[in-house]
Amino acid sequence: MPRTIAIVEDEAAIAANYRDALQRQGFSVAIYPDRPSAWAAFSERLPDLAIIDVGLRDEVEGGFELCRELRSRAPELPIVFLTARDSELDVISGLRLGADDYLTKDISQAQMLARIVALLRRVDALRQPVRADDVIERDSLSINLERMSVHWQQELVELTVTEFWMVHALCLHPGHVKNRQQLMDAANVVLDDNTITSHIKRIRKKFQLHDPAFACIETAYGMGYRWLSA
Repeated sequence: MPRTIAIVEDEAAIAANYRDALQRQGFSVAIYPDRPSAWAAFSERLPDLAIIDVGLRDEVEGGFELCRELRSRAPELPIVFLTARDSELDVISGLRLGADDYLTKDISQAQMLARIVALLRRVDALRQPVRADDVIERDSLSINLERMSVHWQQELVELTVTEFWMVHALCLHPGHVKNRQQLMDAANVVLDDNTITSHIKRIRKKFQLHDPAFACIETAYGMGYRWLSA
């Protein structure tokens, strides 16, 4: 059965263009022109991945609200913003709400498809049985690569796909500094420095929800970030 991708886009011609590109790759595509119709459908059945525009009809930030609603219901669902709004504030806002990627509409179809395929790898991973060599242990941290899950002090930390790969890259070699390019490569995304910083802040906050004393991600000013032993 083909994976289902939901496109939430109020411009019919643009939505149809994305749909055609995705269908050529074998995906099943559902289009929704606004937040209410998308949310009604998602309440019945979630897609395998959601592509959302920020402005939806008369809701200037309807996409942000939909992302917030989706993320609260499905913490692991891959969510991608695809929008003409490219201000730094919009990008940071989208990522802070939990989107895995924020793309602008000038991106090539090839790049867009590559990002989507990378995010959907998690769906395959979640279906695989757990093997001992797929688990990385670092003090209070446990990472399961096949299930793409992270536990801190035996409690699940709800990370997006992008956040997961950043944590994985950092903890793989504790004490070693990972620069922003290396973190982007690990997560298979292209982001500016401020967006990387926003991701790291979100990751820290998520760990601190379980452990207020969490301080394992250290900023190496001018260089990047490193994972410190607990």
